Amino acid sequence: MIKSPIFRCAAFLIAAAATVSTYAAIDKKAFEAELKEPVYLTAGEIPDGIKFLPPPPTWTSPLFAGDYAGYLWGKTVRPTPRGEKAVVQAAYLFDEFVKYFSKPLGVEISREKTPAIYRVLKKGVITARLSTIGPKAKYNRTRPYARYGEETPIPGQEELLRTNGAYPSGHTVRGWCMALLATEINPDAQDELLKLGYEWGESRIIIGYHWKSDVEAARCLASAVYARLHADEEFLADMAAARLEFKRLKESGR
Repeated sequence: MIKSPIFRCAAFLIAAAATVSTYAAIDKKAFEAELKEPVYLTAGEIPDGIKFLPPPPTWTSPLFAGDYAGYLWGKTVRPTPRGEKAVVQAAYLFDEFVKYFSKPLGVEISREKTPAIYRVLKKGVITARLSTIGPKAKYNRTRPYARYGEETPIPGQEELLRTNGAYPSGHTVRGWCMALLATEINPDAQDELLKLGYEWGESRIIIGYHWKSDVEAARCLASAVYARLHADEEFLADMAAARLEFKRLKESGR
């Protein structure tokens, strides 16, 4: 039997509704408090994305066609297992999302069990997060769901982020930087770690919180911060300690 377009549309909407998350609203105070945690670089040392990244595409630019196509693609993925994973990857606080990198890294990452690894990852990721503040404020780009007035699979986060600039994607910066740092700690797990880091940004497109160009710019910005960290002596010392800690843990079978 040939199903009508109306039937197919209704079926899609029902399936999409089934994936809508009751994900808690963002703890704004906790999220802002992370910015007061220790970091590796001063404001003047952090790569300035305003100076080397292109501005986001305008709504009438031919480049925006890719962003719009990405938004439509993301909505088709929401009622799938990949869409469910995208919701999970909407975790905001460092302690919420670092745990997802434990399995591919090969050790449980925590302040108590892996203090050296935890330290370099947290300081590195928060340093990278600071790099998004300037571009976000300058461009103040409207997020996809806000531009089209549509709901997302994570309604609890919509209101706070409605006026928060989309370009570049902060989630992607943190996820990609985490993957790069973790790969340096355990190069043998590079492919799985980088895959997870890449997915972290792609998930933002799927759930409608970011445009494709937001995510692409964020990966570039995270890579720039990661490169700059390697000119910082404190970071190099902490990374050496993290690699040593990882080696000891693997040798002991823990």
